[in-house]
Amino acid sequence: MATAHGPLVIGVDSSTQSTKALVVDTATGEVVASGQASHPTTATHEIDPEHWWTALTAALEQCGRAATEAEAISVAGQQHGLVTLDATGAPVRPALQWNDVRSAPQVDSLVRDLGGPAAWARRVGSVPAPSFTAPKWRWLTENEPEAAARTAAVRLPHDYLTGRLTGEGTTDRGDASGTGWWAGDDAGYDTGILDHLGLDPALLPRVVGRGEGAGTVMAAAGLPLKTGALVAAGTGDNMGAALGLGLAPGTPVLSLGTSGTVYAVSRTRPADETGTVAGFADATDGWLPLACTLNCTLAVDRIAALLGREREDVEPAAGPVLLPFLDGERTPQLPYASGLLHGLRHDTTGGQVLQAAYDGAVYALLRALDLVLADESRPDAPILLIGGGARGTAWRETVRRLSGRPVQVPRAQELVALGAAAQAAGLLLGTDPAEVARGWRTAEGPSHDAVPRDDEALARLENALTGADALLRRPAPGTAATEGTAPATADTTGYAPGGDDRGGNLPR
Repeated sequence: MATAHGPLVIGVDSSTQSTKALVVDTATGEVVASGQASHPTTATHEIDPEHWWTALTAALEQCGRAATEAEAISVAGQQHGLVTLDATGAPVRPALQWNDVRSAPQVDSLVRDLGGPAAWARRVGSVPAPSFTAPKWRWLTENEPEAAARTAAVRLPHDYLTGRLTGEGTTDRGDASGTGWWAGDDAGYDTGILDHLGLDPALLPRVVGRGEGAGTVMAAAGLPLKTGALVAAGTGDNMGAALGLGLAPGTPVLSLGTSGTVYAVSRTRPADETGTVAGFADATDGWLPLACTLNCTLAVDRIAALLGREREDVEPAAGPVLLPFLDGERTPQLPYASGLLHGLRHDTTGGQVLQAAYDGAVYALLRALDLVLADESRPDAPILLIGGGARGTAWRETVRRLSGRPVQVPRAQELVALGAAAQAAGLLLGTDPAEVARGWRTAEGPSHDAVPRDDEALARLENALTGADALLRRPAPGTAATEGTAPATADTTGYAPGGDDRGGNLPR
């Protein structure tokens, strides 16, 4: 273990597929030890929460002596999942993870019953999607009423792990904002929504206040941790990544993974009645408006494979337009869409078609980013580019050309775990965790100057999207949707939270 210059803290990222633990030197931000253990995955997107605990134990053991010397710990985890515990603290049934979408019918009824999308946006900041916890609880009460009746505590994934550490029932404002039943710092849990769901507020965890801890590590936890070490509130994975970057208001983040995510810290609470922007809280005292697209790196890689080209083998695309909506699309809201290629000519090359795929994917993300920023960002503010695609030249240059903004690619990896570590350090040192992360310089990395925005390409894309609207809203022949079944990926998440498709740089 390297010599530490300050107290050690631990940041944990419990994602859909694995748990990662980082032991971090609070003075420098240096990672002095790390560990990782996988979770089993199933087609049903259910999991026994004990697997998360087992993986946390294994990841901490891999950290060795450094873990036992840490003074504080924080857990960030996948958002939205429904964990139901009985009176002994044991799971009533496997947890429903964020990507379990069986509650889609319950979303429709909940939105309708409580006044429609605009009313939901005003009450809780977001229009619920099947990923959210509230419709999952409604599904449980309707389909497994005995399990719902046995439930003595309702938790989110990170709450479950934090509770196993401390013996207390707590959550944080960031993760609570993705449930569909938390109405903000002053209002707390929305009792009207809870009454409609038939959920007793006493079953929910206490929302930990700013600067407050969740408790301390119990001896009974049985982990290689110091008994009595401070346990921070923890948070959701997207909030953890924003904290890991030390985001200040107005700095846009664009994450390139299997799906694409855009977000920024805001001083004001969002309330987008279209449901495009999720009005999440961040892990401090601000807000984290966030939107996603379903088609990003995986879709473009598929186009490259169809063309028999390497992903960087692009040529300037002066004519063709490709909307790579291979999985339907969330932003814009086109759940039955398929990919659309327009403008082929005799002289069109494969490299131009591939570049058009990049353009189409980035265009959708930048449209979402405009909604997220809502005039809170300077036009010349650099975009922080993260995720698996951020190291790709074609992705970076496409973002520069279509945004007209500078682009910065942070060097820091494992941003969710680093954000959790910054939260633990902030609790330990009595300081703002975002300032801690900024002191660690986690957002630093290669910077690329702005280039003139390619307004001609943007106009071609806008014209193609508008002109093909009716076609994109119809299911393609031969798909499941033409036989009455919506595509499995259509509008299932509301945004792109947990999932290990982030290519090492987070969030997912």
